[in-house]
Amino acid sequence: MSNKVDRRVRKTRAQLRAGLARLLQKKSIKEITVKELVEEVDINRSTFYLHYTDIYQMLESIEQELMDEISETMRTYPPDPMGKDGSYLFITQIFMILEENRDICCALLGPNGDIAFVNRIEKIIAKTVLDRLGNIFPKNIRDVEYAYTFCLTGCVGMIKSWLNDQHSDSPQHMAELTYQFIANTAHLYLNQSFKTN
Repeated sequence: MSNKVDRRVRKTRAQLRAGLARLLQKKSIKEITVKELVEEVDINRSTFYLHYTDIYQMLESIEQELMDEISETMRTYPPDPMGKDGSYLFITQIFMILEENRDICCALLGPNGDIAFVNRIEKIIAKTVLDRLGNIFPKNIRDVEYAYTFCLTGCVGMIKSWLNDQHSDSPQHMAELTYQFIANTAHLYLNQSFKTN
């Protein structure tokens, strides 16, 4: 019986999430009401309130689930700025999370999305990567931060483009491409750094 209930709960939450993603493509979270969302997915208001207190709490819950997945990925596949294996596995897993949550990620990264959520992801990744890079390049940490910011901004732009593409490439292809872009930037930076020192 509990499996049946769990399935029903998962199904309802998935419907609500898909509906919220569609509405976020058209308007900001401030403009979306519970009434509008339940009409979008054809469920009762009372059913919504069994799962969430309001639209903001629903969005916060969805974002926290995604953050938990990303944090778990970082623990399981810690990014290694100087090695392909760890970094490639980490990037691949991130693209797989994005693929599995394409509709809501597309909405969150879109014009009506939540910039605070994007900043949270950037911070958690930056903390890990910059700490490791700082151990490798302690003298030029400011330049390392600039190089990292350059790569991160490019990656976010690439992710947005990929999420919005109807005929998008596989997560594995995007991970390989992302890794190559980052590795080439790091390689150029290292060469330049050694020449000037």
